[in-house]
Amino acid sequence: MVTPSDVTPTTPAAKTPQTPQPPDARSGPGTPGADLPRIVPRRHAGRWLTAAVALLLFAMVLDSVVRNQAFQWDVVGRYFTTAAVLDGLLLSLWLTAVVMVLGFLLGTVLAVMRLSANPVLRTLSWGYVWVFRSTPLLVQLLFWFNIGALYPTLGLGLPFGPQFLTVKTVNLLGPTLTAVIGLTLHETAYAAEVVRGGILSVDSGQTEAAQALGLSRRRTLRRIVVPQAMRSIVPTAGNMLIGTLKGTSIVSVLAVHDLLYSVQLIYNQTYQVIPLLMVATLWYIAVTTVLSAGQFYVERHYARGNSRSLPPTPLQRLRGHLSAVRRRLRAATASDARPALGGDR
Repeated sequence: MVTPSDVTPTTPAAKTPQTPQPPDARSGPGTPGADLPRIVPRRHAGRWLTAAVALLLFAMVLDSVVRNQAFQWDVVGRYFTTAAVLDGLLLSLWLTAVVMVLGFLLGTVLAVMRLSANPVLRTLSWGYVWVFRSTPLLVQLLFWFNIGALYPTLGLGLPFGPQFLTVKTVNLLGPTLTAVIGLTLHETAYAAEVVRGGILSVDSGQTEAAQALGLSRRRTLRRIVVPQAMRSIVPTAGNMLIGTLKGTSIVSVLAVHDLLYSVQLIYNQTYQVIPLLMVATLWYIAVTTVLSAGQFYVERHYARGNSRSLPPTPLQRLRGHLSAVRRRLRAATASDARPALGGDR
């Protein structure tokens, strides 16, 4: 006979809590979470339509240029690297470099004069900018080219007194030197305003902090104000550089053998106007493209102390696009492989 003491009481097994499992994407309709709505990105129909119309118009323009026999692309290729064209291109680049360097050197002096506490210096700087910005560049070039009619000789000496050195302007100012003087004086007026605007863009607290540290006005301008002002100066200076390169074509009226004048000499002999103008156009486009790329990297250099993250370079953008494409391919491959694995089960 079994007594109650022989019976061992049993306790029910403790149930372990189970964590809810996330719904499986391959689960059927009865599985919890299978009926959740799927997020669909917004459709930008207008954006795609605008892009398609723009690409269509671009393709029409490109087709009209490539298939138009009047451009004579074989003639363009034949004269693109001739010695006369390359010599004119080198002279245009030399003029651009000299004018920009001299223009910004003199413009910086004028900008400092304009910001000076001396009223005479401020007035002289303002008057220079006013005169040279108000006069067309072609008028200035023609004026300097005919300066011999106004001043047959230039002398160095005392005012209203004897002159120690005299030079005839006819022998002194040739076409190339006249172009350098005219372009430099014209660009100096604009460079002065660019530099002045960049200096004024620096917070006044920077100058006050430098004065509190005992720095001189010249050292404050050179070591503190100008480096920070370059962030505002570089973009406008880059536009001026490109504009000066294209503006050198106007010196062809002075018979200076720049790129445009060299091309004009050729088509005056061959009467192939359109293809020779295309040669000059393609060279201007190529050089301005290189200058624009250089401007981007200079701007990126001076943005280091202002931006938390620098803008990506074209190579970095290309790598980012390639990485995004690879990620999308991996995601598409993985989504295709999941149904196959579910079917094997």
